[in-house]
Amino acid sequence: MHTPNLIHRRTASSLRLQLEEAIVEGHVEPGARLDEARLADQFGVSRTPVREALQQLAAEGLVTIRPRRGAIVAAPGVGELVALFEAMAELESACAGLAARRMDAVGHARLRELHAACTLCMKAMDPDAYYNRNVTLHEAIYDGAVNPVLASTTRRMRNRLAAYRRLQLRSPKRLQASNAEHGEVVEAIIAADEAGARRLMHAHVGVQGESFADFLRRLPPILEIR
Repeated sequence: MHTPNLIHRRTASSLRLQLEEAIVEGHVEPGARLDEARLADQFGVSRTPVREALQQLAAEGLVTIRPRRGAIVAAPGVGELVALFEAMAELESACAGLAARRMDAVGHARLRELHAACTLCMKAMDPDAYYNRNVTLHEAIYDGAVNPVLASTTRRMRNRLAAYRRLQLRSPKRLQASNAEHGEVVEAIIAADEAGARRLMHAHVGVQGESFADFLRRLPPILEIR
């Protein structure tokens, strides 16, 4: 028999997953207000599990809860955004390095298949489809590291940056560069070049060079320096 508290926790957990998906997939943009009453009506629940779900998302860094002003989708300032990308680069490069050591031939074939799918989306100039394929490719590298703790941590960080990584790919120049960088990372992993895989992935995700500066200049007003 399920107790009310258990049902309540399951409801909050389900809401968290649905809201997280909406944020990560770009259906709700950074800075958007998350009204408890409206969400409760939308999902047909009381405000209590909605509040708990928002608190869980705040703990993950996806939502900011402001005293007496409610919750918004997290919209970090540029300084924090740079720090998040730096942390992401370290995590992803660690995954790539371990994948180069540990991934087997089946994983290698899967990487080539996923990179080919990314290439098709790039040639079609479809940034949304490319982003989705890109996520699948990166996920395969996380899994190839054979370190569930590292993979889970990297996924959470990726989710915090999902809106910004999507925005990066709106530039045709960046779309093509990203795909070429994927190819280099994939080949380094297949060659068991741990140092090379780490270096190439770090450069792919990191904040160095003109491409990141151009990305910062393209941020819409809600995402600009605060």
